[in-house]
Amino acid sequence: MSSENSLADPKQQASWFERVRHAHQSENAEDYVELIADLIEVNGEARVVDLSKRFGISHATVNKTITRLKKEGLVISEPYRSLFLTDEGRELAQTCKERHIIVAEFLKSIGVSDDVAEMDAEGVEHHVSKETLAAFQKQIDKANE
Repeated sequence: MSSENSLADPKQQASWFERVRHAHQSENAEDYVELIADLIEVNGEARVVDLSKRFGISHATVNKTITRLKKEGLVISEPYRSLFLTDEGRELAQTCKERHIIVAEFLKSIGVSDDVAEMDAEGVEHHVSKETLAAFQKQIDKANE
């Protein structure tokens, strides 16, 4: 956009909004697989009750989402057993974790407090492009020199 009083090309603007809608759709799955991976790493298992507690939502809501993630090939679960990630689920969790770390570290590098950086990274990580992540990483590297 060239000035405050002009709008972007309609096709360009539509593509921006499409990207955001897509990010919102995948956000939930990304949060789940990332938390499942973290719980398995720290506790040796991930249970519906743990997800429910950490997301602050009902068991029924978690179960509904887990059913969807199973259909998408990201999670494996059996009645009365812990949750497990498929190879695809583990790969997605790792990608999400890396994005989260970069966003949080970038925010900290520009003076955002640790707690706020972690909280803000939870939202930003789902919407940031590869180009922006690379720029964030460059800034982090520069700050660490």
